[in-house]
This record gives sequence, C-alpha cells and structure tokens, in this order.
Amino acid sequence: MFSPVYFDHNATTPVDVAVLEAMLPYLGQCFGNASSRHDYGRTARRAVDEARQRVAMAVGAHPTEVVFTSGGSEANNLFLRGAAECLRPGVVAVSAVEHPCVREPAHWLAKKRGWTRHEIAVDGEGQIDRDDFERALEKKPSLWSVMLANNETGVLQDVPSLAEAARSQALGGWFHTDAVQALGKVEVDFRRLSGAGVHALSISAHKIGGPKGAGALVVDKRVELAPQILGGGHERGLRSGTENVPAIVGFGHACELAQARRESRRQHLTALRKRIEKGLHDLGATLFGAGTERLPNTIYFALPEIDGETLVGKLDRVGFACASGAACSSANPEPSHVLLAMGVAAGLARGAVRISLGPDNTEQQVDDFLATLHQTVNELKGMTALA
Repeated sequence: MFSPVYFDHNATTPVDVAVLEAMLPYLGQCFGNASSRHDYGRTARRAVDEARQRVAMAVGAHPTEVVFTSGGSEANNLFLRGAAECLRPGVVAVSAVEHPCVREPAHWLAKKRGWTRHEIAVDGEGQIDRDDFERALEKKPSLWSVMLANNETGVLQDVPSLAEAARSQALGGWFHTDAVQALGKVEVDFRRLSGAGVHALSISAHKIGGPKGAGALVVDKRVELAPQILGGGHERGLRSGTENVPAIVGFGHACELAQARRESRRQHLTALRKRIEKGLHDLGATLFGAGTERLPNTIYFALPEIDGETLVGKLDRVGFACASGAACSSANPEPSHVLLAMGVAAGLARGAVRISLGPDNTEQQVDDFLATLHQTVNELKGMTALA
C-alpha cells in the first residue's frame, strides 16, 4: 500500500522521536512553573537553563544571549518593534523577499511610528541587489533585517558581508537576520556573524524536528529592546509569560541533534534535490533561484501553463504533500511576493510549487513523485486542451 509522502519540511517538520522523549516528563510529572521557588519549580528552571545552553551552543552564542519566544514570528517582531521603541524614528531597511513577519512590522513602523521603510531589491536569483543595497547604506538605517535563507526559494544571502558593509559605511544601526530556515541545514554561527556586524538572529524549533510554539531571539546584550509582552518580567524582562517548559526542552534537544546531524543531512538532501531537479528539467520546469547558493533541501519550480494551486491539490490527492508557496501566506491568492521581487512574471509565479525535503525522504519517494508529477501534468494539459 502506498504511504503518503511529506515534501513540505520548510513549513514544519515532524517532531523527532528523541525530542518527544525528552519532552514527555515535562508534560507529566515534572509540571512545575519555572518561576516557582519550590522543588517543582526548581526542576523546571533547571530544564529551561539546560535547554538555553543547548540552543546557545548550536548557534555559537552565550546562553545569556538567548531569549525564548513562541517562535520565529515573535522573535522577529521582538527585535524590530522592540528595538524601534528604544530609538528615534529613522530608516528601517528590510529585503524585498523577507517573511511577512519581518515585512509587516517594518510596514507598521512606517505607517504608525514615523519610520521610513526601505525595501532592498533583489536580482533575478533572489540575491540582494548590490546597487540598491548601496542606496540603502546612503540612508544610514537604524534597523536592518536580511534573512539568511529564504523560506520559499531556499536562496542564501551573504549576510556577513552585508552586515559588515552596514557597520562600516552606515555609521551604526542594529542588524538582524531571520535564520529560521537556515538552522539545521547550513552553519549558523552567531559569534562569527556578530564579528561581521550582526546583532541579532531569530530561530524556531519546529523547523528542525522540535515542537511548535518555541523559538528564540539570539541578541547581543548591547541592543536595547522594549518588551512586546509585559507582565512577570520573564526572559530578562524581555518576554513575560510562564515558560512553555516542555516545548523549550524539546527545542534544546532539537538544536543539539540538528547541529550533530547537519553535515550528513546536507549530503543526503543535496543528492535528493539534484535528483528532483533533473526530473523537473526534463519536464521543462523553471527552477527559481537555481543559479545561486541555496538550502540543500529546497526546490521551487513552475511548469508552463500549469497553475500551482491546482497542481498541489492534485498531488495531495495522490499522496504527495507539497506547497504552492509559504504556509504562512497560503490563504493569499496573489502571486508570491518573493517571486515578483525577483522579476518573475505574475503568470509564471502563480504556477510556483515548493518542495522542501527532510532527512527521512528517500530516492524511491523522489522517483515516485517524478513519475506521478509527469502523469499529473499530462492530465492537466489534456484538460486544458479539451477546454
């Protein structure tokens, strides 16, 4: 019997068995509030502290630089809105291909708080356009945010060189990077990034085999942030709210496993990606961002005259879970803002389908997918011809 195949790991990943086992005690007998002073609370506090150390070690940071949040969206908002509240209104520069949880706060700052937003253009491969980056530098932004890896295309940005240029030429400004998709797939080293001029990065558990509901902002302690959630003063006063101890414990273990397995997974995923891309090329597909460095697991493509939503729906019905774009914006019928920023025609962008592989995917699954895709595309073309 055919088993459904999951090809949507950039949206979320299954919780690793070892991560689940580490979490279970804190969903049962170890139920204490980490802020309580009795033994139950101290047990929970130790678990949070150990998880913080694991997360910090996975990204080359000090544990005191890790602020736990509910995920990447909250971490991005905490940086952008939290830093903006501590500064005079100025220029906030974000790339044109950022996740909505970066683009929307930047837009909100411009609309509600008197900031000026500069959206940094990208080229046809999704890389930062250097000429427009130079124009951004001239405006001396107080806040920057450029993601390490794009959630749709998988395209990697040279964040260290961008941050270094911002530091040396723009006379200051806090520089942030969304590393949610990069963690566990490529190296994420906050100490190295910090040396280049990066002051903060965001990460999330559920992209690396951890649970939903846990993330972190890793932030240089020189950056002043206004908390976005007020109350009990948790997380050094930066994020109030009773800690989600089971999820934080799972996050720590997921980070440890992702760091240990990253290289072997990179090789496995790269081989599968190349296998899929060869099959897509044979079908005449357009591969977005294929001319530059990308995450090893991500393929974003479109086929001539095939609607992406329709194709994804048909593939789902025969057991292949893919995406027509980012899960966070799947309700939006408009073409991907990432592809439009790359200069892709709206018609072609509407055909976009994303495959994001995981460590448990196999060559046989890839071959089955390509065979099914070929058949499905022929059926759709036949329906178009009849119409």
